[in-house]
Parts: sequence; C-alpha cells; structure tokens
Amino acid sequence: MTEKNKDRDSTNRQQLSDASAKLPNTGFSAKEYNYIFHITDDDIACLEQHRGLLATGSVRFSEIYYNYLFDNPDIADVLYAYERNGGETSEFIRSELAVMLDLFSTRGLKGREQQLVDRGRRHLENGIKPVWVAGAYRLFLDFLRELVGELGLQRRDRGRLGSALLKLVIRDMGLINEGYWGYLLETAGKEFAHTTEQYSRAERLLAGLPQLLWSVDIAENRMLYANYPLQTLYSGALEVPYPFLEDVHEEDQESLLTTWQEAVNGHQATIETRMSLAGAPEHWYRLSLYPTLNHRGRTSEVHCMLEDINVEHDERTQLEQLSTTDSLTGLPNRTLWADHLNMALAASRRVPGSQVAVISLDINHFKMYNDTLGRQVGDSLLRDIAKRLQSVVRESDSLARLGGDQFGILLQPESNAKMAAERVITQILDSFDIPFSCGDKQLSVSLTIGVTCFPDHGTNEEALLMNAETAMYRAKRNSLPYQFFNPVSDVSPAEQLRYSGQIKGALENNEFELFYQPQVDLKTSGIIGAEALLRWQHPTEGTVLPQRIIPVAEQLGMISPITDWVLRTALQQCRQWNSSGKSLPVSINVSARSFQSPRLVDKIEQALQNAGISGEYLEIEITEATLMLDLERAKAVLDRLATFGVTVAIDDFGTGYSSLSYLKKLPVHTLKIDQSFIMDVAFDKQDIAIVRSIIDLGHNLGYRVVAEGVEHSMAWNMLNNLGCDAAQGFHISRPLSEDHFSSWMSDASCSG
Repeated sequence: MTEKNKDRDSTNRQQLSDASAKLPNTGFSAKEYNYIFHITDDDIACLEQHRGLLATGSVRFSEIYYNYLFDNPDIADVLYAYERNGGETSEFIRSELAVMLDLFSTRGLKGREQQLVDRGRRHLENGIKPVWVAGAYRLFLDFLRELVGELGLQRRDRGRLGSALLKLVIRDMGLINEGYWGYLLETAGKEFAHTTEQYSRAERLLAGLPQLLWSVDIAENRMLYANYPLQTLYSGALEVPYPFLEDVHEEDQESLLTTWQEAVNGHQATIETRMSLAGAPEHWYRLSLYPTLNHRGRTSEVHCMLEDINVEHDERTQLEQLSTTDSLTGLPNRTLWADHLNMALAASRRVPGSQVAVISLDINHFKMYNDTLGRQVGDSLLRDIAKRLQSVVRESDSLARLGGDQFGILLQPESNAKMAAERVITQILDSFDIPFSCGDKQLSVSLTIGVTCFPDHGTNEEALLMNAETAMYRAKRNSLPYQFFNPVSDVSPAEQLRYSGQIKGALENNEFELFYQPQVDLKTSGIIGAEALLRWQHPTEGTVLPQRIIPVAEQLGMISPITDWVLRTALQQCRQWNSSGKSLPVSINVSARSFQSPRLVDKIEQALQNAGISGEYLEIEITEATLMLDLERAKAVLDRLATFGVTVAIDDFGTGYSSLSYLKKLPVHTLKIDQSFIMDVAFDKQDIAIVRSIIDLGHNLGYRVVAEGVEHSMAWNMLNNLGCDAAQGFHISRPLSEDHFSSWMSDASCSG
C-alpha cells in the first residue's frame, strides 16, 4: 500500500470513528424503550381490550400499504431488484406488513422488540431506507387514528387507546431504526456519510410530531437533546431545565419548578399548566418528566415531553361543568350542592354549637304551568325563579336546582340555624308576591318549603335533604308555606320504607288500637266527650303514634281502610258507653286524603247505622288546610253530614289561614285551639291575646271552643278566666285504652 493510500485509509477510519462517536449508543434495551416512551401496563391492557376490533379493522391497511410501496418509484425499484436476486416480492411485502399488524395479534407483545430490531437489520441488507419506513408508519398512524374514531368508543377510552397506539407505533419505528443503525455501525464504511443523511431525514420526519421533547443532564445541568420543534420555537441556547419558563402563566411557575424537583428526586411527574409558547395564544399543556437513574440510584438524566392538551382540557372542563351544573338555570346541580353541604357540615363540626340549615323548595302547580303553557314557557319560568332566588340568597350560601321544579338552599354554619332559615324563607316568600312575566302573561307562583337543621335533624347530607323533603311534603299536605322537620311527627324515608310493608298486615292482624282522651267542661269539670286516637301496637317497636302512621298510609293508599276501621271501632265503643248509661259523644280525626274520598259521607252514614247510634254522638275533626283544599266541595260534604246530626270541629285552629271568611260558609260547630298557643298561655301575653281572640271569635259565631294540650292547672285557670268552653290534655288525662278510659270515667273527679 502506498503512503498516499495509507494516509487516505487512516483519514477514513478517523472520520468513521468521529461520526460513530456522535451517534447514540445503540446497545438494544427493550426495557429502556418502554421506559423512555412511558409505555405502561395500562397501555398494554388498553390494547389487549380492543385488540380484536383493531385486528379486524386493520385488514384494510393492506391496500394502503401496497399502494404506498409501488407508487414510490425508488421503493418499487428496490422491490424489483429483490425479486431479480431470487426473492419473492409478495412474500417479502406480506412479511413486512405482518410485522406491523402483529401489534394486534393474539400472540401479544412479548418478544416483539427483538423481532423489530432484526427487521431493521434486514432493511439495511435489502436497501430499505429508514425514511421509507417512517413514511409507511406515518400512513399507519393516520389509518389507526381513523380506525379508533370508527370504533364508537367513549371519549375517555378513545383517548387512552389513541395514546397507547401512538406510543407503541413510535416505539416500533425506534426499534426498527435501532436494528438498522446498530447493524450499520457494524458494517459501516465508506457509505457512512450517506447513511447519516438518511438518519437525518428520518429524524426530520419524526420531528413533525406535535410534542416537544428534550433531555437534561442533571450533573452538568445542560441540555442533552432537544427535538426540532423545540429548537425552532426557542432559537439559540435553550434554558435548563425549561426553555419556556418565562412563557408559563405566572401562577403556575412555582408548581412547575416543584414538579422538576420531584423528577430530580427520581420520581416520574406530570403537571398541567398554562403557557403562551413563544408569544402564541395561551394554551393548556401537559408536561411529563421521566428520570433516568444511574447505578447509584441517583437521577442522571430527565427526559421531558410537553404536549398541547388545550382541546382535551376544554372538553374535560365542559364535562365537569355539565356534571356539576344544571344546564337550564346555570345553578349547581344536586351533585355539586351535596359537595357544598358536606363541606359545610365539616366546617360546622369544627365549631361547637354551630348549626347548618338545609332548605328544600318545591314550586306549587308547576306541572300545570308546564303542561298548559308549554315546556318552553316552563323552562323560562324556572330560569326566572332561579334568578329571583339568587337575589335573596347570600353569596356565602348555596342555591341549587335539585331536579324538576325542586330547589335547595344551604345556609352556611350559624349559631341559630332556625332563625337564619326563617329570615331567608320570609324574604323568599315576600319576593314571590311579585308575579312572574312570561311573554304576555303574568303568573303568580307559590312555593312550599321544608327545612332541616344540622345536627338536630340529621348528621349527614342524605338524611338532612330527605328530612327537609319530608317536612316540605307535610307542608304541602297541610297547605302551609313552610314547615321545619319534626322528628316526632314526620316519618323519615327510612321509616316509610320500613313501615310500607307492614301497615296492611297490621290492619289484618288487629295490631291497631284506639285510645281515648277525655274532653271536659271547664266550668263544671264534667266530661263532655272523648277524642279517639289511633295507636299501632307494633310487635317489635311497641306503640307507634298516628303521626308516624298516617303519612305512610296515605302514600300507600291504605288510609281509607284505616279510616273505616277507626270509624267503626269508635262508634261501636260509643254505643257500649251509651248502653252502660254513660252517654258520651266521640270525635275522630279525618285526614286530608280521607276527606277527599267521594264515599266518605256514605261510609259515615253506614257506620252510624251499623252501630245503631245517631249522628249527634259523632264529631269529625278536620284541619283548616284540609277544608281549604276545595272549599266548595268541603261545604257540600259538611252540609250532608249535618243532615244526620254529625258535628264538625276545626282542628289545630290558629295555625293555618289568616283569612277567616271561610267560617261563614261552612256548618262548623267547634274550634279546637292548637296546643302551641296553650303551652305558655298562663305566662305569655301574646298567647293570651291570641287565645282570647279565638275564644271571642268562636263565641260570636256561635261555636264551642276547646283548648288542646292543657298540661297544668295554671293553663286550666287562665282558660277558664278567658271563657273557654272545654279542654283536653295531660292535666286532665293522657289518652287511655278502652278499658282504662271506662275506669277513668267511673272514678275521675275532674277539677281545675
């Protein structure tokens, strides 16, 4: 060899050595590829889950792949040369296609890495350029994107599958190039410079990916690698660790630096942040950091990927809003409101003595508006109602549409939740005195409201809301604007469910019993009547009061047979008293549902005939709210009862309607003053004034006046002084069973 040739050969070897030093270490490691591309078990599971659908759909890719190979003259020339050298072109193409589609085969992914590396070596041997492979995989990615969109998956599943496929396909390309360049280094020679150009082409093609990629050397605090898009955005020296830190939203910068520290500490980290990259409009981005540990377990490098997730973030935000916001009114829905309530309960528990009020509101007769005026008007009305409620509720409180025409209000912790609730309710009711304008119509809308207070009426979100709704339904039954939950009289949903399957059996098994509470004349202390009160002798719970029976019975449609039983039993007992020489009328309570029964009067008349007593021995007790449900019908029923001597008492008088004009229209005989006015009548000037007014009103209209709930002698004396006619209550006697009542009548000596 001449000296000139020796020098040229030495120069070539040195050039090859220098070029090789610039290339990445190509020692194959499947684990490293999976780590760098962040291919997780979740990605593999997602691919396995949809493998069948993908495999079926990917068959169509064969035609695309064949066209791609033969439409490119350079690729076609290589294939024809392969055939001229004794190879089978169709078999070669099928095997190449099979390797791509093997991603979806039932054989799974094990061992696939080495197969791909070997394929890269085969490409070099047969003259297949990396840029051609990259082009084929670009077509493959485009096809898979369309295929995933055709599978009809949910947005979340579609995103997971698309991400997994993207990472795995890019990884496959990398592994093929791994084999190509590894084999090239083993066999490289004079064509190395040309091959490097091919590598650059492949890198430029991969640089078209939307993600920004870079790697940082931790020890030297320098940039090891930055892909082309990142270099294009930030020309010149790239800042470490984040070239774009100044473009990050000011509020997110500190969190971004904290995330970097997590990666430096050896932990994979992900954060979503707002950025205006290189002055572009602000978008949401996801930054993922993957640390590489050295043999000492310390972080040597951090590989970074930044991807634009603005569309994904907007969709997720919209979904979150839809899941927590009522689309019609813009108010929080039941889900978000429940979260607010739970937070308020937690805050209240931290402050001893604080309370939380929960208010349930229902629009009266809304279905009538909706059906009569149309859904569009109904929706407009709901929006206006929401705005009016918002104008009343404080910003610190929470208003929500719970569904349909039901709204909820949460009052933040107060020292006196009941007082706060009453203040808000008063403001709400006052605001609803103003009609709503719907087009050319003016609609007068009313509400019914139920209230519960934590901790007295429930200790969790579910119990408080259900009990508020229970109180609201009781207010509806009594035609009252609002009611607080009463643990004594209100049946909780759990009790309703428990009793619903037992009430019918209780009637059939004779578990119901009537107790009797005497009514006495205040002047003579003589007994003048008895009120029949229903009791359920429950086989496991003992005595259950009517306040807990009647609401469930009304819901189950069992109130009518129970009323029939009470009527028959009370009149039979009245006959026994008369037969024993103790002539005594009996009064029974008739619920709203029973009073609305078209057969009520006929049943009463039949029961009187069966008992063999006249109507003057029966008094029907009805609340004001029941009468006012349909005043004309109520008058017709009471007029018929009056024809055979049955008298009528208005129960709980004074707690219902402010207008008393209905008293002139109805054949009423007795007013029963509600016990809430009697409890403090001996001490409270306002109660004294109210009771005096009721007594005077009753007497002026020719009615008898009976006071309920007389529990001590001072109340007895005050009522006597005020001219009340009769009284009943614990001061006289508790309700007694049939036997005990008969004994009491024989032995009692009532005195004031």
